[in-house]
Amino acid sequence: MNSYHDPEKPHHRVRGFQNNYVEYQPKSLSELLRWRRDAFRDHLPPPPLAPTPRVAPDLAWLHANALAGVRMAPAITYVGHATVMVQMGGLTLLTDPMFSQRASPLRLVGPKRHTAPGIALAELPHVDLVLVSHNHYDHLDAASVLALNRQAGGPPLFIVPLGLKPWLAARGIRNAAELDWWDSHRVPSPRGDVDVTLVPAQHWSSRSPGDAMATLWGGFAVLAPDCHLLFTGDTGYSRDFTDIRRHFQDRQAPGHGGGFDIALIPIGAYAPRWFMSKQHVDVEEALKIHSDVGAKRSLGIHWGVFTLTDEALDEPPRKLAELRSALGVPDDEFFVTAVGETRKLAPRIVVTAREV
Repeated sequence: MNSYHDPEKPHHRVRGFQNNYVEYQPKSLSELLRWRRDAFRDHLPPPPLAPTPRVAPDLAWLHANALAGVRMAPAITYVGHATVMVQMGGLTLLTDPMFSQRASPLRLVGPKRHTAPGIALAELPHVDLVLVSHNHYDHLDAASVLALNRQAGGPPLFIVPLGLKPWLAARGIRNAAELDWWDSHRVPSPRGDVDVTLVPAQHWSSRSPGDAMATLWGGFAVLAPDCHLLFTGDTGYSRDFTDIRRHFQDRQAPGHGGGFDIALIPIGAYAPRWFMSKQHVDVEEALKIHSDVGAKRSLGIHWGVFTLTDEALDEPPRKLAELRSALGVPDDEFFVTAVGETRKLAPRIVVTAREV
């Protein structure tokens, strides 16, 4: 029985949650075996053509920026997979922190990192806010959130979808808030209040046999005076993204600074499509999300770290470059970075009535 069940909300079900536009059912054992058999037969995934690019992080600048308060420059740093350190609104936040060697409940079995985190846990500046999109092991890593909870200077605030606050509490993590889709949590900051909203995604949840769909999943819209961020989480392509744009249209009118300044959109873990399409977008669909939400710029994430599916580890950025060229999308509008690389963002420009 779903203790969060609200019969007025279509995505709430008696035994868990569902997507808005696709009734998702976790794949059967026979489907899983078919996928693995086909991959073995076809020698998939192929080896990457080149290692995942990685650069040394600019730790001095990142730490200084974290302490800058109202003078903080909006910036994103790709830590790897779905983990991005974002500095905005006077806050330092992490998405889906994953610093462990394996995305697995077991220490010796399961997907292993090919690329070390762009910033080690011990090297991070003080983290104010952690956003967790769902409970899969490559997105909610117990060792990583426990380490962050023990950081010097006090724990960050963890914001999670419905059902994950008790999971955190059972591990001694108390500074947490859980949200349903479209619920918001206001976080005070040196630059003014930062609003964090859980937005829908087309995905699913499970952490053990028998708990599929028991906790919610989603993405996050983070709106601060100097930057609007969208982190989609893991997702298939759906009408949820036009819904997201419509939901925030009043706060993102041209005079209020326009659409999302940066979107973090997955571009990897998409093959084979018969198995993955309802839960993971491919690169073409990632570009559609970029357009649907009206993002000014997007960073491609969820590639180059863990071998999860049948495409080569380095295929997603190559596909992105091909499709950008074919569609006439500028290179710096939807881009990838090296692991460890920081991109600084232009602060939002709000036009006041006096300036119109």
